[in-house]
Amino acid sequence: MANTVHIDVVSAEASIFSGDAEFVVAPAGGGEVGIYPNHAPMITTIKPGALRIKLADSIEETVIYLSGGMLEVQPGVITVLADTAIRGADLDEAKANAAKEAAEEAMRNRVSDIDFAKAQAELAEAVAQIQAIERLRKTRH
Repeated sequence: MANTVHIDVVSAEASIFSGDAEFVVAPAGGGEVGIYPNHAPMITTIKPGALRIKLADSIEETVIYLSGGMLEVQPGVITVLADTAIRGADLDEAKANAAKEAAEEAMRNRVSDIDFAKAQAELAEAVAQIQAIERLRKTRH
């Protein structure tokens, strides 16, 4: 059996994933971080993006979209506390593209700096969802 680490992904709504992984790639605040079994303990923020989990008994990666949150790595276990977490198969490309267009329009027609910052955050989330969908599409073909 391969060397594995347990990972739990939870959001405010539900437990999204729990299982053993050979490695995990997460969209940390400072950039993507790769985590293998026996990784040094750490805590970091998560930015919008795709969480990739390579399961021990599968060739493919499991993809989960995260809108933000916290990542904790401890010996033998990784915990992802996500603001929003959506399984890759449940992502809606049309909805993500519509959200991206709406955010870009809001940025062009901004009324205040607060509106612009909100539109930037919405754009980052929509783009991250689209990238997660594209990554998922590549792994299936």
